[in-house]
Amino acid sequence: MALLITDECINCDVCEPECPNEAIYQGEWYYEINPKLCTECVGHFDTPQCVAVCPVACIIKDEAEPETKAQLMAKYKALMAEKGNDKA
Repeated sequence: MALLITDECINCDVCEPECPNEAIYQGEWYYEINPKLCTECVGHFDTPQCVAVCPVACIIKDEAEPETKAQLMAKYKALMAEKGNDKA
């Protein structure tokens, strides 16, 4: 499932550059995650990098976007194919 940044976000800017899929962006009040781009770092890393660096632990699983690890891997492969990356 995609990740979600809660309103506890302090806009510290550390999560955005850590996202390998460029799914994190500055929203109106705090950072947000595009669920169509979020793979929870599946295909890139063993753990979500944004969660690892967040100093206030405000990044959680988005229950509205349930996905299995296999679905996240399929999304990763599709994203890599769109970017023309043969790594997938």
